[in-house]
Amino acid sequence: MISLIRLADKSMITVESFSKAYTDAIAVSDLSFEVKSGQVLGLVGSNGAGKTTTLKSITGIIPASKGKLCVSGYSLADNPIDVKQRTAYVPDDPELFQDLSVEQHLLFTASVYGIANPHEEMADLLSLFELEHKRHSPASGLSRGMRQKLAICCAYLQRPDALLLDEPMTGLDPQGIRMLKQSITDQAKNGAAVVISSHLLAMVEDICSHVLILDRGTKKFLGTINSLKETFSQASGSNTSSLEEIYFAAVNNESSLASSTVSQ
Repeated sequence: MISLIRLADKSMITVESFSKAYTDAIAVSDLSFEVKSGQVLGLVGSNGAGKTTTLKSITGIIPASKGKLCVSGYSLADNPIDVKQRTAYVPDDPELFQDLSVEQHLLFTASVYGIANPHEEMADLLSLFELEHKRHSPASGLSRGMRQKLAICCAYLQRPDALLLDEPMTGLDPQGIRMLKQSITDQAKNGAAVVISSHLLAMVEDICSHVLILDRGTKKFLGTINSLKETFSQASGSNTSSLEEIYFAAVNNESSLASSTVSQ
């Protein structure tokens, strides 16, 4: 796989005072955070917390009502094409071109994003995600898990600065989950800023360097996994803590955890 060289500690994703309002509800309210090169941020919260809205807004799929969204220093409002060229988004149920084969999806992605000579990288991705035997199969003939893997392959082929994954483990078997977790870690090591929206708190705790907890569109907690645990232990008086305990303490407004931000 081709190695990506980026500036260490560079802010790849910047969200400042972001809000999204619909006619009958506020989906996200005054949200600010950043994700630097090499970081993996776990975005957690209940259904309707604003996770998918946040991811779609960063990509420009839905417009923000307020605030500033940037990728690699480019403002989405001022330079939407530059942002989209540097961002890969995989929704929880990817919509593929049903008549295109696995290989044709990858070739199309390479063409759109100007990836020269993509064949070696394509071969590596097909091997990694165990899709080689489906290279010439149309998307309509793929299982749910295979469609997910193909969408992730297309995202990786883009070589994004910002990689946004919405419930990426959906439909994957245990082997696929293990492989995906390692590949996400590798993407971060190569310099991408990764955001993973997931209900699987154990998985978030396992591979994420940072976590952002949302509750009804409001930031409840933001910081490194280790800092969150330390803060939770101090607030609760407990010597042991898991991300699950921290999450419920934050959303249930227990102790002093609510609406906290710790050192990143």
